Amino acid sequence: MLKGVLCGLSVVLMFSLSYGAESELSKIRVPRERLKEAQALKNPYRATSENIAKGKALYQTKATCFTCHGKEGRGDGLAAPGLDPSPRNFTNAGFHGMRTDGELFWVIREGIPGTAMMPMVGSVITEDEAWLVLLYERSLGKKK
Repeated sequence: MLKGVLCGLSVVLMFSLSYGAESELSKIRVPRERLKEAQALKNPYRATSENIAKGKALYQTKATCFTCHGKEGRGDGLAAPGLDPSPRNFTNAGFHGMRTDGELFWVIREGIPGTAMMPMVGSVITEDEAWLVLLYERSLGKKK
């Protein structure tokens, strides 16, 4: 009996760690008064395999994204447990269809008040590096 309960709790915990932020999938993270400005931002880099590889290298090292979002972008990094909201799961293709590159870049640059997502541009990475990280994050949502 106890083994079954523990197994069930493990499944719930794994689900919430991997998909907790997905309950807020449609929540806009850019302030309404800045949304049009953010949406107008365009990635200056093309999604080539070389640029995606550069973004992956940054994501998994200097940019420290992996700490919360996990090495594979599932929102299951070592710092993820206890974060509210949970880190974004970048493998969710539905999420990528809901946000422009500009909105996602804005979040990397400015952070999200009231969450663990801190501003990364200027303190950790450059704007150019942020755009490359974004290409990698987008690649995680593509169906294989």
